[in-house]
Amino acid sequence: MHVLDNVCYQSLITRHAQLAESFDQARRFIHEISVIGGILEPTPRGYESLARLVKDGQTVNLALEAPYQLQPGWTVVFASPMLQMVYQGAALRRDSALAADETIVELGKEHIPEMIELTSLTRPGPFSKRTHELGTYLGIFQNEKLIAMAGERLKVPGYTEVSAVCTRPEQTGKGYARRLMTTLMEKICDRGETPFLHVREANTRAIGLYERIGFVKRVVLQLAVLRRER
Repeated sequence: MHVLDNVCYQSLITRHAQLAESFDQARRFIHEISVIGGILEPTPRGYESLARLVKDGQTVNLALEAPYQLQPGWTVVFASPMLQMVYQGAALRRDSALAADETIVELGKEHIPEMIELTSLTRPGPFSKRTHELGTYLGIFQNEKLIAMAGERLKVPGYTEVSAVCTRPEQTGKGYARRLMTTLMEKICDRGETPFLHVREANTRAIGLYERIGFVKRVVLQLAVLRRER
């Protein structure tokens, strides 16, 4: 079994174990950090374990190897094929410095409102008020407004996920996502780790960008957003 198989569960039992809630065969991030969870195996026992961690009416995001099979007590909110891509490019080189009014900065607690606003607008994936605690998050500001960001999410031994890559709609096509990603990827590679990411299979524009900067498709997963019912 590769460490990137069942990656959500693997992250929650290894490098992000301190941020996890657990019961038997299930793990999930503390709710204020992320709605992502994982189960050891997609069996009745696995889903029953997960049900002990998710309150009635709450949702949880799973990355499954096969399409979700209906389980008692769960309703499918959203499901979609999702690519897992791994960086296999050459050594990274920093882009030239950004213009004076377009500076890459490390985002922190003080930037939570701007991060929530941007991710709510662009919907790159689930993002909560404590998601930034998962790793380094970088942003570009213009006229004191956050216009683009990218950060680290899932972490397993030897690998770190690049996530929350998003740009305000009126600012797309200017290379901000690429600059943020390559800066972040260099930090990951400097730690001796390999960047990876997840992207919906239908998002061909983003996939093209990721391939141009050195990512290759590893496997197709199945994203399942489930709501816990009584």
